[in-house]
Amino acid sequence: MSAQKNKLATTTVTESIVATYLEHHPDFFNKYPALVAGIELPHESGRAVSLVEKQVALLREQNRQTRRRLHELIEIARQNEDLARRLHGLTLGLLAADRPAALFQTLYADLRRNFQADRAVVRLFAEPAEAPHAAPEFAGGGADAQALFKGIIAKRQPLCGPLQAPQRAFLFGAEADDLASAIVAPLSGADWSGILVIASRDAKRFQPGMGVELLANLAELLSLILKPWVKAA
Repeated sequence: MSAQKNKLATTTVTESIVATYLEHHPDFFNKYPALVAGIELPHESGRAVSLVEKQVALLREQNRQTRRRLHELIEIARQNEDLARRLHGLTLGLLAADRPAALFQTLYADLRRNFQADRAVVRLFAEPAEAPHAAPEFAGGGADAQALFKGIIAKRQPLCGPLQAPQRAFLFGAEADDLASAIVAPLSGADWSGILVIASRDAKRFQPGMGVELLANLAELLSLILKPWVKAA
């Protein structure tokens, strides 16, 4: 027996040795197609499955997953495009308002119609810059009411999830109990603050961790539009 044959006879072939060999000899299966065709693998059904059949099934599943992921990405892109279009329309409507009452009416109607909001409200912890501009939204409720939202205002980031009972009562009064989730976006100027709240009866509509970039952009836009009409409380 030659030294090479003796070495093969005394060497224990492990999975790692086979894997290493195939890694360095990628053309092995091309050279031995009959061997590949004859290899069978155990299957949970109890019958043996050929290696070729197994690989074909894996490739088909990978192809299905790729197509599914592509369809998901296309749908996400379509939804984002639709949201951008709706936000653009809302922006134009807000810019066209010549007084706070018209601004808030446009805002609430659009949020209910295009953003699936059961209720929407703005509360400004500030005074109207001019008496004729007085609106319920300027009834901030004082320091106690502002304290209900101090964390959100301080972070300057929208927050999603259920409202606390005192928050619901302050914002919506008797209609508060059936509002199960909300997004609260802070409004702010140089010396004033406020909140935009969009609420839903659906507990899953606004959940912690959901994306808030569009609402943050809307709050920033609303703050800029309100600037001429607001003064510090």
